[in-house]
Amino acid sequence: MKRSLTTLTTLTALLCASALAGGAQGQTIPDRGTVTVNGATVFYKATGSGEPLLLIHGYPLSGELFKNNRTLPGYRVITVDLPGFGQSRAPGREASIENYATTMLGFMDAVGLDRAVVGGMSMGGMTLLQMYKNAPDRFKGLILIDTTAEPSGVAEKANWLGTAQQAEQKGVASLVDILMPRMLTSVSRSTMPNQVQHLGGLVKAASLNGAVGGAVALANRPDANPVLPTIRVPTLIIAGMEDNLTPTELQVKMNMAIPGSRLVNIPGAGHAATFEKALAVNAALRAWLPTTR
Repeated sequence: MKRSLTTLTTLTALLCASALAGGAQGQTIPDRGTVTVNGATVFYKATGSGEPLLLIHGYPLSGELFKNNRTLPGYRVITVDLPGFGQSRAPGREASIENYATTMLGFMDAVGLDRAVVGGMSMGGMTLLQMYKNAPDRFKGLILIDTTAEPSGVAEKANWLGTAQQAEQKGVASLVDILMPRMLTSVSRSTMPNQVQHLGGLVKAASLNGAVGGAVALANRPDANPVLPTIRVPTLIIAGMEDNLTPTELQVKMNMAIPGSRLVNIPGAGHAATFEKALAVNAALRAWLPTTR
């Protein structure tokens, strides 16, 4: 009896260890779900199998920005909706890049991601830099997509505060017309109405709390330039060559400041390069991801 009990205990320990190892690889994360973190309800989707790869969207979109980037062999791709966007809920309109970072680190805790490769587009990239500043040991690699480490200048700050005011006065849907020329190139807007429809739908799905809070967060974002030289994990920088919101010179500056980072320019892409030119972005990811193992 004692021998049987010992055998059962050993088997149970092995099964638990296996489950924990699977969790570390992202295998045990359900295909979709919500977790409550930092007062917000955060929705996520997970696709594929293998090492975890967490992707954080920009303003005022959702995890569906990455709908064409979810099939990467060897990776469990996890996309999240930041509080107030997509299917996530924000407790109020108060928001900041620092708070998003705290929430995303809490999300990693909630789903059992001790360490992962994490990517962020635009506001998601700003959030990612703050995440790294707070907890550098949580990352195997960083992917910075059409983003910047710069704080808002006077004119840009006024622009984002104006965006928040417009959302408040005219509704979130009114932001589509002012944001789409930044997201997509004129060629894509005129020849690929499906892209306009998809991204426009993501904007309209944002809550008023999300749209107002996110714009204020962008207006008041911290200077992340001091973080760049401290980065000690493989880093990929992806830049749409026709991005008029975070121009390529800002990506070049980050590339020069982050030791050993790799910069990939995406021709014919605007600010939403990961969606507009998904095939090119996926190719860049597949070529770079092995460096994080």
